[in-house]
Amino acid sequence: MTHPAPATSPRRSAPARAGRPTREQALLRAEELLDCALEVFLDRGFDHATIDGIAATAGMAKRTIYARYPDKETLFRAAVQRAIDRWAVPAEEFRKLDTGDLEETLIAVAGARLRTAVSPDGVRLQRILNAEAYRFPELPRIAYEQGSRPAVRFIAEVLARHAATGSIAVDDAELLGTSFLSLVIGGPAHGVLWGAVLDDDAVADRIRVCVRLFLDGARPR
Repeated sequence: MTHPAPATSPRRSAPARAGRPTREQALLRAEELLDCALEVFLDRGFDHATIDGIAATAGMAKRTIYARYPDKETLFRAAVQRAIDRWAVPAEEFRKLDTGDLEETLIAVAGARLRTAVSPDGVRLQRILNAEAYRFPELPRIAYEQGSRPAVRFIAEVLARHAATGSIAVDDAELLGTSFLSLVIGGPAHGVLWGAVLDDDAVADRIRVCVRLFLDGARPR
């Protein structure tokens, strides 16, 4: 006579162990750390910011931060570099704005640069560069090379191309490109640092006026 097998209680699976973060998760956390670090540096200044404070703000262990950045200076440079990367407009993006019409192209390029300059990311970057340039003089140069220089070079190429047709007179295209960006961006970029608010209509009006003024000065005499 066979007897039924004794009932067995259901097996409980062992609790899943937390695995290593994916590459995407690790990258996201690294970016969050740099964003938090930049905010702490802005709020407290480089001298008064601490790794303890940054770790607390980021919700990250100090040892994790030190594994990536051996000291506060290295973390600061990395945080500012990330801010520059977020603020800069790649050169290929400017090329997409070239319509073949000089005025339209300059308006489009000016809009792209001015919007990034007065954006929250742009304002944060400018504040931190102004505050710490004496301590990290290489960072403003990096910001110029990655943020402003691609726009200057593109504008210089466009101006030189139109100068070849005789529609404008250009002696030094790169100098004119730099002057154009200063004309468009200089006032608003400084104003927003002190609390000025620019709405879209004001930005568009300024760009149109600056482009026409610039082109009037560049016409052959």
